[in-house]
Amino acid sequence: MLTLYIDFKSAASYLALEPTLELARETGISIDWRPFSVRPFSVPVEQDEETVGERHRRVRAAAQRDVHLHYAAVQGRNMHFADTPAGSDAALAALAVMEGDPVPFIRAAFTAYWSKQADLADEAVVETLLRSVGIDGPDWQKAKAEMASIRSKAEESGIFETPSYLIADQLFLGREHLPWIRSLIAAEQGD
Repeated sequence: MLTLYIDFKSAASYLALEPTLELARETGISIDWRPFSVRPFSVPVEQDEETVGERHRRVRAAAQRDVHLHYAAVQGRNMHFADTPAGSDAALAALAVMEGDPVPFIRAAFTAYWSKQADLADEAVVETLLRSVGIDGPDWQKAKAEMASIRSKAEESGIFETPSYLIADQLFLGREHLPWIRSLIAAEQGD
């Protein structure tokens, strides 16, 4: 079992989705999808009199955005960074209590966020997405409580960003570790 923490407003999580699903298909490993809310990404607006630190943060964020856009193009994905990023907590809460295969909802939520700038903190928006993949809306109070519980346990495990992978008691941050994760899966499977 591979445990994967994601947030729909995380560009890195979005770009990790298909490579992770490909790894699961190739190895046969199951994925335990976990929600973990991270800070929304944005590129600071250039100020007339910004400090060196402010300029560094703006330039670094712009470079990070450009790298994400490059990889999105390589994957053939439409990706748009909104000037004011929307939230994702309602979609993450729905994922926290989802039964069955969550992948159709995960794909729909990522696409809605990164292509249409959908506000995934809005329960009505999330319920529409859920219906589009044949899933009923959750008990929101229960879903939010479960998401809070998952977050608390994740933070105890050292999770602070997404995508974070847990396998064989080892924690990996970022899809660039998928080859190493693949070798751990092979070792667990006795290959």
